[in-house]
Amino acid sequence: MSNVPPNPMVPYATTLHVRDHCLCLAAQRAARTLARRFDVVLRPLGLTSGQFSLLMSLNRPKPPRLGAVAETLAMDRTTLTANLKPLERRGLIETMPDETDRRGRLIGLTEPGRALLAAALPIWIETHGAIDGELGDLAGPLRAGLGALG
Repeated sequence: MSNVPPNPMVPYATTLHVRDHCLCLAAQRAARTLARRFDVVLRPLGLTSGQFSLLMSLNRPKPPRLGAVAETLAMDRTTLTANLKPLERRGLIETMPDETDRRGRLIGLTEPGRALLAAALPIWIETHGAIDGELGDLAGPLRAGLGALG
């Protein structure tokens, strides 16, 4: 049995309060807005903002384990695996067994993946610089605040 009365009503004023005060909603809206902006500028390279972030997370001296990448991107392993498949089909990444633990998998950039990441980086730098410029003095504190949450 639930303590919720039948046909509960949440006042519209509460909806407006949540819209204007919910950090989660604000972060989701900002993330979608930023992602769309990067999606537009990366589209000529056939990349989304999420794929750029994923490729960048693989840009390491040694191929990382799947779990380490999932942690870096704050993604569960199932979602990460689904996001890796299109990149693997395009030949941008490769998965290989972990020689130290055969149960684990390592993920690395291929040469075409490195080349695409290198081509995308100037676009990211320019777009990111423009966004930082628009935010002005808010950019640093915003990054710090978001970093404190994640």
